Amino acid sequence: MVYSTEHIADMLKSAREGKGLSQRALSEQTGVPQAHISKIENNTVDLRVSNLVKLARVLELEVVLAPRKAVPAVQSIVRDSVESNLFARGRVRRTLRELRRLQRHIAALIKLHPKVTELAEFQRHVRDLQHFLIPRHDIETIRNAEDAVKSFRDNPESLDAVRASLFQLRSLRNTLAHGLSDRETGESARPVYRLEEDDHV
Repeated sequence: MVYSTEHIADMLKSAREGKGLSQRALSEQTGVPQAHISKIENNTVDLRVSNLVKLARVLELEVVLAPRKAVPAVQSIVRDSVESNLFARGRVRRTLRELRRLQRHIAALIKLHPKVTELAEFQRHVRDLQHFLIPRHDIETIRNAEDAVKSFRDNPESLDAVRASLFQLRSLRNTLAHGLSDRETGESARPVYRLEEDDHV
């Protein structure tokens, strides 16, 4: 098999989108400039090994050199894995749509109630969560947030539901931002080894 940089660029872009990350969010997590990530994904720049490793780690990919005879077996395993993740990617897209819809509802409420500071903080956390892959067991937090927004819309005198949901959103956002939870995969976000690359490559 001939490995082209275009194939690698497509895999990186697909993995980023599958995790629900924007190029900016990926840049913040890897230290690779957003403009450079854009060029990598469009295959308009040579990809350094050091940058490839940084991006791969955040996107939960591994850079592997396999013996040529083993390539068909590796391809088969990767293909099966990708197919099994199609359902998960659909869930990611649905969750992102829910977050964006929630963002619009909150923005409308802020215009009606600009002095309610809880709504502005609520909006910030919902916006931040759009940059993360929300684990399946935490999606209920997003749905509770939508219920809280509806509750406030129906009864602006009561902020109880908004405050309770705000605490949950803040906790979820902090957990995801600091990588404290990998309950869905049961794996560490950091590989147990470190690939030492030559900085002059």
